[in-house]
Amino acid sequence: MELRFFEIYRNSEYVWLLAEGVALSAMLTLAGAVLGFILALGLAAARYEKIPVLRYIAAAYVDFIRNTPLIVQLFFVAFGLPQLLGYVWPFWAHAVLALTLNFSAYFAEILRAGFQVVDEGQHDAAKALGIPRYIQFIKIIVPQSVAQMFASLNSQFIFLFLTTGVISEIGVRDLTQAGLYIDSRTFRSFEVFFTLTILYILISLAFKALMQLVEKRAFRWKTAR
Repeated sequence: MELRFFEIYRNSEYVWLLAEGVALSAMLTLAGAVLGFILALGLAAARYEKIPVLRYIAAAYVDFIRNTPLIVQLFFVAFGLPQLLGYVWPFWAHAVLALTLNFSAYFAEILRAGFQVVDEGQHDAAKALGIPRYIQFIKIIVPQSVAQMFASLNSQFIFLFLTTGVISEIGVRDLTQAGLYIDSRTFRSFEVFFTLTILYILISLAFKALMQLVEKRAFRWKTAR
C-alpha cells in the first residue's frame, strides 16, 4: 500500500482545518472541565455534608450521568433540551454543556472520595478553634482533597478528553470532524486517521504537562512537607 500523507500536509485547507480542530477540541474540553469541576464541587459537597434532599438529588444525578453514554447525553442536550425549553444555541455551546454535565459526574465521585480521606482530627481541631463549618470545608477539606486526588482527576480528565470526538456528531468542527471531512475528500483513510491519532496523543501529552504544572504551582505545600 502506497502511503500519501503529502495529500494532507500539502493542502493548506486541510492543514488549517486540522489546526482549527485541535484548537476547538482543546478549548471545549478545557471549558467543560473547568465548569464541570465547579459543578462537581457542589455535587460532592451536597453528598459529603449530607444536605437533606440535595444529597439524594446529587446521587441520582451522578448515577444517571455515569450510566448513560456521552453521545446520548450530547444528543439530548443538543436536540432534546432546545425543543423542550424553546431556546437556540450554537452547537459548540451545546457541546460545552454536555461535556460539563459529563465531566461533573465523574469529578464529583473522585472529590467525594477525597473528602473522606481528610483526617477527622482536623475537623475536631477546627471546631475547637471555633472555625465555621463552611470555612472548614473551603479552607481545610477542599484543598487537601483536591491535592490528594489530583492524579485521579488528571487521569479522568485525559480519558474524558479522548471521548470528546463524539461532539462531531452534532456538527461541531472539532478535530474528529476535520478528519472526517478530509477523508471524504481524499479517500486516504489510513493517512487521515493515523494523523488524527498522533494529534490526539500530542494534545493528551500537552494536557498532562499542563496539569503537572498546575499541580506543582497550586500544591507547593504538599511537596514541601
